[in-house]
Amino acid sequence: MNGITIYEFDALMATDSGIGAADGLHGIPARVYGWLEDQCLRATEEGEAAWLRLAQRRGRRVVQVTSFVGVIRAPDGFQIEVLPKLGKAIGGGAREARQLLIEMLCCLQGFRHVQTGSAKISAARMPLLEVFIAEFLRTVEHIVKRGLRSDYSSRQDNLFALRGKLLMAPHLRQNLYRADRFFTEHDEFSTDRPENRLLHAALRRVLTGAASQANQQLARELQFVFADVPVSAQPRTDFQRVRLDRGMGYYADALAWARLILDEESPLTGTGGHRAPSLLFPMEAVFEAFVAKHLARQLARPLILKTQARSHHLVRHREQNWFRLKPDLLVRNAGRDALVLDTKWKLLDDLKANGSDKYGLLQSDFYQLQAYGQSYLDGRGDVILIYPKTDSFTQPLPVFEFPKIEGLRLWVLPFCLKSRQLLVPHAAPYFDVLTSSTEASGRVDAGSALRPPRSAT
Repeated sequence: MNGITIYEFDALMATDSGIGAADGLHGIPARVYGWLEDQCLRATEEGEAAWLRLAQRRGRRVVQVTSFVGVIRAPDGFQIEVLPKLGKAIGGGAREARQLLIEMLCCLQGFRHVQTGSAKISAARMPLLEVFIAEFLRTVEHIVKRGLRSDYSSRQDNLFALRGKLLMAPHLRQNLYRADRFFTEHDEFSTDRPENRLLHAALRRVLTGAASQANQQLARELQFVFADVPVSAQPRTDFQRVRLDRGMGYYADALAWARLILDEESPLTGTGGHRAPSLLFPMEAVFEAFVAKHLARQLARPLILKTQARSHHLVRHREQNWFRLKPDLLVRNAGRDALVLDTKWKLLDDLKANGSDKYGLLQSDFYQLQAYGQSYLDGRGDVILIYPKTDSFTQPLPVFEFPKIEGLRLWVLPFCLKSRQLLVPHAAPYFDVLTSSTEASGRVDAGSALRPPRSAT
């Protein structure tokens, strides 16, 4: 494969820069490095999300990826696979990091159609982009096996026989001296419908971007089935015309992939005005979606988990609410707010409690949670910061108290990505953990249930 695999916050340099490669520093072709620098500067000028930033290593300029993961594809086809930094921290290697990312992406809106089992198998032998391509081809193959759907579409054509309705004005204009022709409007039953045109266009795009021989072969075979279907000339318009009505449900997954592949900002393009790839995902959002999905299963009834709460503001000015407070997660009990939780994709170290390190925690996050606690819990109860569990952060930290706000406590808790559970402080007076059996498959449906603080019940 023409490309490399790196991790979040690794840096990239031109191979002719004179700097030797090191841990977290990788060499790439000079033309690719120049393109990345241009992308970085353009994103800064246009105020877009900083998936890249300029930095320095050993006195030389480098480009550093930020907390975005996925695939970057340069216009010349060079691929940079960016995997979660946690994969490097736990020593599992690229294969385990790739499988972990696929599992987490399945919780993200827009990627819930990924079949984890087949994708994990593919991840063991091919990079992430090829895994996505294989998933798309699998969904199209499923459609082909069930049969392409046909539909009646209105057509206008100059025919040798009268068919449908004769359009008099264009007929006289074109056939005044052609008595053997009829300009008609008629219905035709064919596979030329928006859904099939989009899939054909996505297959062509994939064929130019796939590096795997198996993916290329399957893409050619599937494209042959679409030979009588025109390629979508205007994908945005065709997507607006898509109708997944009765009997069309089996098209949904393939069209979800096609929407991503045909996006103008997709890394599968590699031509023209190549912009920031849409196959890069912010790990903060991926981690939040993963925690939200599995924490909901960990809650005891009648608790419910609400995502992206937005019912309070920080201040009120001239009878207007300013600065909406939006915690990532909110646990509610009988209509009342019981726990406020915020997820942070950062690696903590529970041995670095002293000095300036403070476990790696940020003061701004504590200010944020304090504001959430005062607004959503009236200053009494528990607010929680959730970080991924690592070998350096295996247990909940001792509780944090706000000296000027009696009754409000802040907890820093690890979330285990393998067991898909939030690790809660068993001995804490405001948490009650119920344990029950776990399924043999390892999937946690009721592994443990987190109860709200007694002050909220």
